[in-house]
Amino acid sequence: MKLVKYLVIGFVFGIVLTKSEAVSWYRIYEMFQFQSIHMFGIITVAIITGVIGIQIIKRNNLKDIDGNPIVIQDKEKGNARYWIGGTLFGLGWAMVGSCPGPIFILLGAGFMSIGVVLIGAIFGTFLYGVFKDKLPH
Repeated sequence: MKLVKYLVIGFVFGIVLTKSEAVSWYRIYEMFQFQSIHMFGIITVAIITGVIGIQIIKRNNLKDIDGNPIVIQDKEKGNARYWIGGTLFGLGWAMVGSCPGPIFILLGAGFMSIGVVLIGAIFGTFLYGVFKDKLPH
């Protein structure tokens, strides 16, 4: 039954991202060219929603679906890794024209060329796992 809930939430999320044009290459291009506030608005709403959600979880000591307490650890101090990681993430996003989130939505919508991006994302994640201990954290 849990799987059905997750699938329904995933489908609804995919529909919302598609209808809001958050998966549109053109909208992403506009964002990186600072020609439109559309994507910045979507990102801002996501940030605000995340901040509110985290505060609700922390203040009410909420539990996960299995009844275990949700523990959100504080971030470690240090700016360089966030700037470097954010820059690499943004460059990849700009080069591909898609955020990693909608990769599966675009595949589901029939854009099979995004499969190359999926393979690249999986390979990049693998490389990070290989070099994680050697990177400055």
